[in-house]
Amino acid sequence: MEVALDQQSEGSAEPIDTNVARRLVASAFLMLFLELVLIRWLGANVVHLSYFSNFVLLGSFLGIGAGFLISRKSWSIWPWSLPLLTVLIFAVSIVPLEVERAGDEIIYFTALDMSGPPAWVVLPLVFLATAAVLAGPAEQVGRCFAKLPPLIAYRYDLIGSLAGIIAFGVLSFLHAPSMVWGLIIFPLYWVLYEPEKRRPILIGMMLGMLAVLGGESLRPEVRWSPYYKIVTQASPTDEDVYGIAANGVPHQVIGSTEWKLAQGEGIYEMPYQRLPENSLQDVLIIGAGSGSDVAIALKEGAQNIDAVDIDPQIMQIGRELNPDQPYSDPRVIEHVNDGRAFLEASDKKYDLILFALPDSLTLVSGASQIRLESFLFTEEAMAAVRERLKPDGGFAMYNYYREGWLIDRLARTAEGAFGHAPCIDTHAKMQAVITIAAQQSDQQCSEVWNVENADPASVASSDDAPFLYFKGDSFPQIYLVTIIGIVLLTFATVRVLGGPLAPMRPYADLFFMGVAFLLLQTRSIATFALLFGTTWFVNAIVFAGVLLVVLLAVELTRRFKTPSLPVIYCAIVASLALSWFVPDAVLLQLPAIPRAFAACGLAFLPIFLANVAFSKRFQQSGDSQAAFAINLLGAIVGGCLEYTALLLGYNNLLILVGAVYLLAFAFLPKEARPSAATA
Repeated sequence: MEVALDQQSEGSAEPIDTNVARRLVASAFLMLFLELVLIRWLGANVVHLSYFSNFVLLGSFLGIGAGFLISRKSWSIWPWSLPLLTVLIFAVSIVPLEVERAGDEIIYFTALDMSGPPAWVVLPLVFLATAAVLAGPAEQVGRCFAKLPPLIAYRYDLIGSLAGIIAFGVLSFLHAPSMVWGLIIFPLYWVLYEPEKRRPILIGMMLGMLAVLGGESLRPEVRWSPYYKIVTQASPTDEDVYGIAANGVPHQVIGSTEWKLAQGEGIYEMPYQRLPENSLQDVLIIGAGSGSDVAIALKEGAQNIDAVDIDPQIMQIGRELNPDQPYSDPRVIEHVNDGRAFLEASDKKYDLILFALPDSLTLVSGASQIRLESFLFTEEAMAAVRERLKPDGGFAMYNYYREGWLIDRLARTAEGAFGHAPCIDTHAKMQAVITIAAQQSDQQCSEVWNVENADPASVASSDDAPFLYFKGDSFPQIYLVTIIGIVLLTFATVRVLGGPLAPMRPYADLFFMGVAFLLLQTRSIATFALLFGTTWFVNAIVFAGVLLVVLLAVELTRRFKTPSLPVIYCAIVASLALSWFVPDAVLLQLPAIPRAFAACGLAFLPIFLANVAFSKRFQQSGDSQAAFAINLLGAIVGGCLEYTALLLGYNNLLILVGAVYLLAFAFLPKEARPSAATA
């Protein structure tokens, strides 16, 4: 057995089994990497699941918490993890599944006629399957926890998790296909299996899954972007026409300008008809995609075009397949960026700004209601559009909006920013064009939007509540039913795997810490998405930053004397109050570098303090496996409470976070208080 010495805060050296430490890092890497893979792969292959990816995340938390509780048992779920993963991959690949849209409380874009089982069947199946698969690696982590001092085990867990995030981020940057994910996952399973339990059947499972993943990865029409599984198919009837599907949903159609206009899609030409005097000297197109909107702008006489899209692969497909070759035109400059981030960073003035069907088919990871374009349609974003226009400039947005109240909401938002009503043109299939000029006299409307005829629920969205597709007059039933089911299942898991609840009472404060931490992380994701964009890179940086801050808190607690828990809790509440009183709008006005420092300070300070408090309590826990499991299961409840942002907004989540941390302090065991006070 290899032994290393690890310096503790008391100054004594404690022997650490390096084999256990290495196994813990590898298990934590597999656990986090597999969680990210399941979120991406299931979202790409279960139609519309990418709109509900937070449920996969919560399923992961349940599985990890369950795995830690199982690690205290004599039996094991670990041998079943790989077979369950095999069944899941084969089942999703063979049996078509989709999350059916029901009601108009929440819009998600689709061009499919759905025929699969309802969402209340699909979501629980995906949730439970994810939990069952993740429980295995989590059990391995938990068994390593039992062999190490709590904070040392937690440190190695964080190191492995951070490595998993970095590895997945690198693969996203490289646009690696799903087969590459499998080539990383399966050797880890093999290494972590005890030598005497490595059976030929395991190799068969691995090869079978690699065959499935390789089958989709090696198809020439399939590409992976950081956001989607993209499938491109040529039209069987029209030359130089291609369909693009993202995560199984028809997303864009590539065709020549003449072909597009011949299809009767008048939305493309309407902005130019409503703004006939616009010089089109400088044009900004957000949602440029495969280039059709850019080609039409060039046809209309645009002299200089900034084409912005968040997905590099879709722009690359446009470069290769668009018959008009708009991205080869010297008048066009491409920008791979978030549209709102580009608006805020640019000081250029434009004659025309277009929002060209910027409708994403996925959520920002870790945030239940933020889509890639959420911050593009808020009151503040529309004000930024107005500021970027020349005095005689104009703005237009068009899409297949699906619901009349959504058209009213966008028209109301434009009217609020420009001070007068926009032109409104509606077409078949709820197509609509909203056009407005900086000067009302420069717009020529066949119909002017009338606020008196608008849906009362169509209030404008804001940066604090960027829920464009949430009608707002009632809480979505699909969320309510699913959340109740998840919470009940979480407590049932604690009862079944943890035994009677009374022995868990000493860890109640850790449960509430988990609730509050997940809410705090969600709010941080929303803040950074607004300040720096909803790109995958920003999101990866936030998750990695959170883990680094947590690791720093653990190391500080291990090596140095820290204040008592009452003092730390007071500091947590004070840091939350500071974040609440400094709105994101203030940070948005700062230059990029000062904004980054200020945002990191405000977002990460409460996370750091909260994890100092957690580390102190975790260090005192008599059963690190149970304590960590209860904390993770609390995170599930926090993930469910995240949906209250639909009603409260993201800034007011901080009030809820503060209240939950006060609950955690109230449930601090009596025996922990004296030791905390003298720590």
